[in-house]
Amino acid sequence: MGSERMVGGLAHSQNPWSLEQSSRVEIDGTVSFTAGSMVAEASKASQCIKAKSDGQLGLSERAFAAAGAAFLSAVIVNPLDIAKTRLQAQAAGVPYNHPFSNITSRMAFSGPNMIFADLRCSRSCARAGIHGTVVMCPTDCFHYKGTFDVFHKIIRQEGFARLWRGTNAGLALAVPTVGIYLPCYDIFHNHLEEFTSRNIPSLTPYAPLVAGSLARSLACTTCYPIELARTRMQAFKDVHSGKPSGIWKTLIEVVPTVKSTSSLLKSLENYRLLWMGLGAQLARDVPFSAICWSTLEPIRRRLLNLTSDKPNTATVLGANFSAGFVAGSLAAAATCPLDVAKTRRQIEKDPGRALRMTARKMLMEVWRDGGLKGLFTGVGPRVARAGPSVGIVISFYEVVKHVLHHHYATA
Repeated sequence: MGSERMVGGLAHSQNPWSLEQSSRVEIDGTVSFTAGSMVAEASKASQCIKAKSDGQLGLSERAFAAAGAAFLSAVIVNPLDIAKTRLQAQAAGVPYNHPFSNITSRMAFSGPNMIFADLRCSRSCARAGIHGTVVMCPTDCFHYKGTFDVFHKIIRQEGFARLWRGTNAGLALAVPTVGIYLPCYDIFHNHLEEFTSRNIPSLTPYAPLVAGSLARSLACTTCYPIELARTRMQAFKDVHSGKPSGIWKTLIEVVPTVKSTSSLLKSLENYRLLWMGLGAQLARDVPFSAICWSTLEPIRRRLLNLTSDKPNTATVLGANFSAGFVAGSLAAAATCPLDVAKTRRQIEKDPGRALRMTARKMLMEVWRDGGLKGLFTGVGPRVARAGPSVGIVISFYEVVKHVLHHHYATA
């Protein structure tokens, strides 16, 4: 019995993917110091092997794994991100009616000799009626009622490809952001866990929370202007022109004309608009990361401990996707009010108001206008997006790390 426990402890400690290691062997309620020393030596040897393997995984390799995960996630879940953004923007007052639904816009587009205008939401809409010389749809053709209604109306009115509007910005954002975020989380988490386990063991469980918050803050601040462009590209319809605005044109529209300003200070203040809403973004993403990692780590640890002592690629994939899915869904639901505030700040078209508003003021405004329902606008597509997204990113990242670990261990 005692030898079986000792062998089991040795095998468990030699597994670099197991997060709980035995430090002693108990026989009949007593501690065997000889066996304990043997396990400690084996554990120390396995930690050296793992440290060497971790050391061989440089920042560039971690960033490559993270960038691949971000690319995959951004393409798959972008339609849900658009649905969430459109619902939140509509609640904030962004109109989604036809751009030429008023006489001034129609005359500017067609000229004063305009005789007939077709303002149907789509060519196939059978609900439109003739009002004078105008064919016009009822207002509910331009009103989104839910996630699937957003999908249906975007496909019918703007085309199937518009469900991936902003994907280029999403990829331009996700690859560098996650390429910074996950490797930095790994590094911060390893250092914090090592430091707290040696000096303040009671704080070790909080290492994922702190590491996730620090890594997310760094990634968000670095890549924020692209996030701003992506949100505005998803929120606003652009049906009157053949080609929708790209990232660069969208950002140029955010910043007022700088050439006309003679003061350098005024010019810098204009460029501050590229970071408008950063406070709301951090107020959303830092709690999201803290909740996500604090939930993900213990779930992943338990799932990995249920598998064999030497997990393979399938078990690593399954454990990380399941843990990421649950953690991402919970974190997304909890931080939805902060996401609503972030979206409203980013779609604000008045530069003066955009610079004056804070996340707190925006939340109070949302509460005053829509109450609890307003604070959780778009929670359905947000949760449906975040769960698979976090699961895909974390599982892909960890599987690539697992493969590289195996490669270096056998090299």
